[in-house]
Amino acid sequence: MIAASISDFRKDIKSYLDRVTNNFETLIINRGKDNGVVVISLEEYNSLNATQHELSSKSNEQRLDSAIEKLKSGAMFSKELIEK
Repeated sequence: MIAASISDFRKDIKSYLDRVTNNFETLIINRGKDNGVVVISLEEYNSLNATQHELSSKSNEQRLDSAIEKLKSGAMFSKELIEK
């Protein structure tokens, strides 16, 4: 996680945004006491939204929990991928 003041961010916007997108870092831009902005990459944002969607219904949550338990207990199987 990176933190910067708004003036530091203004001075070197490109560098900060490159670090966020290239290194999957989170940037917090401080704007005063208990006030700020969080900057994340589009890829990270999309990932968070997908996770939120997957956990938004009880049936999805139960399906994912079941899959995790199967993985932990070794009750899984593998398949060969067919390449075209």
